[in-house]
Amino acid sequence: MIPKVTRVLLEKRPKGASPFRMPARCPVCGEPVVQEEGEVATRCVNPACPAVVREALRHFCTRRAMDIEGLGEKLVDQLVTAGLLTDVASIYDLTAAQLVCLERWGEKSASNLLAEIERSKGNDLSRLLFGLGIPHIGEKAARTLARHFGSLDALAAASEEDLMAVEEVGPNTAAAIAAWFSHPRHRELVERLRRHGVNMRAERPAAAEGPLSGKTAVITGTLPGITRDEAAARLEAAGARVAGSVSKKTDFLVAGEDAGSKLAKAQELGVRTVTWDEMLEIMRG
Repeated sequence: MIPKVTRVLLEKRPKGASPFRMPARCPVCGEPVVQEEGEVATRCVNPACPAVVREALRHFCTRRAMDIEGLGEKLVDQLVTAGLLTDVASIYDLTAAQLVCLERWGEKSASNLLAEIERSKGNDLSRLLFGLGIPHIGEKAARTLARHFGSLDALAAASEEDLMAVEEVGPNTAAAIAAWFSHPRHRELVERLRRHGVNMRAERPAAAEGPLSGKTAVITGTLPGITRDEAAARLEAAGARVAGSVSKKTDFLVAGEDAGSKLAKAQELGVRTVTWDEMLEIMRG
């Protein structure tokens, strides 16, 4: 169940409490904050804000993004404070001489970190896309876009219409991607990453041939005896494309227990709905 606010417990509110007012300026850099139309979040949009820089760096280095082991929160803070990191591309400017001058750093720890940074250059495009922190681009969208366009250059050159032709990419996501790549600072960041040798192409494994070749499937609910990730892998091995949402292009909805809005959408669109056992029979041919 998705958590939601159902009511305000006024009886538990302390006496004399005053209404909260969102700051008009970032408490870290002092620049004005912005709330985009249709969004709940209020953000500092100053790319040079130390808080923005720190969070962008931490996100870029996480296991699900570029997976740079050793470059965690404390070290990021240390390197930003020392002026050695200013954005994600500056990670690839780091040298052993700079690191060994820092407190509690020696030649071996510096060498280990630089090896991790060098290894990260070979990551798939999907990891880079997720790591860049483009609005509305989570892990799944990053994988979808990487597979569809094949390279960062092709994605950057895509129009909003091209982007919306990708299944699961709506107008807000398309506009956010186009706006991100149109910003001169972001284009310069991409070029610096390119000069450092960071991979900007997707690994495109050959599509599996099988009884579900050319079919699109969506999974919803709890399946018996198998996780949804495992089920998705089985479907892909049988040649299917596994999508995250139901559309007119969906061929099968695999529905387990507690199937929710996806089941209702499938019924509305006339999409064929099957149990996991029925899907196993289909995959057996």
